[in-house]
Amino acid sequence: MLLQRFVTALVLAPLMLAGIYLLPTDGFRVFAGLIVILGAWEWANLAGLTAPRARIGLAALTALGLLAIHQWIAVDSLVWTLLVLSALAFWLLAAVSVYLYPRATAWLRSGPIKLVIMVPVLVALWMGLVWLKSQPHSALLLTWLMLLVWGADVGAYFAGRAFGNRKLAPAVSPGKTWAGVYGGMATSILVSVVIAGLYLPAYGIKGWFWLILLSAAVIAISVVGDLFESLLKRNRGIKDSSALLPGHGGILDRIDSLCAATPMFVLLWYVLAVV
Repeated sequence: MLLQRFVTALVLAPLMLAGIYLLPTDGFRVFAGLIVILGAWEWANLAGLTAPRARIGLAALTALGLLAIHQWIAVDSLVWTLLVLSALAFWLLAAVSVYLYPRATAWLRSGPIKLVIMVPVLVALWMGLVWLKSQPHSALLLTWLMLLVWGADVGAYFAGRAFGNRKLAPAVSPGKTWAGVYGGMATSILVSVVIAGLYLPAYGIKGWFWLILLSAAVIAISVVGDLFESLLKRNRGIKDSSALLPGHGGILDRIDSLCAATPMFVLLWYVLAVV
């Protein structure tokens, strides 16, 4: 299993970086859209739609929704930005749901509600990635985002193994520890400091404060994304969102943290642009 995970990761990471660096804007929209459409196909199962036609139908409906957004909303408009940032309100609700689980989370057993919340999870992910691709130095921004999420995974793994005695949310994901959260956060803050020091304009104290604070927030909310998907899978009685990726489960199992982290990273860059 560990070898499968390693081999799959060796394929997925370069594939994502190739999409970031080699694809033009429209090509990247399609690339990110395909990831989200596959995620929607898996999400149908989380929502209780197990029939192949229903799962394919939800994937097709998602594709039409992304196409409509592409056609009718300009990526450089305030509307696009506000729609991405509005997803943060949902992730706050998700954090509360994870904290309260299994109390006061009966609404998560509703199939229609789970279909609706796919919008702030997956559609906002696509819109956030496309927004970052439209910015100056887009390759740097998208790589930065990926390194934050990947760095958090690595830091959490080693810190959790070394110091992980206190469980983070045992009712939702018994393997997660507070030490892992702190290790992932420290690793990702280091990533942001290095990138800012090497590639970004010189910041004053205020700029560095927001950089570090929002980098920590990106990782904190990415943990919520991971836990929230675990919560949905636990309610559904499944271990993985699918078996598309050997050793890793499904697409959602790989992008759950990214779904939550992307809107917060958009906020980070938006704030840094005005401080």
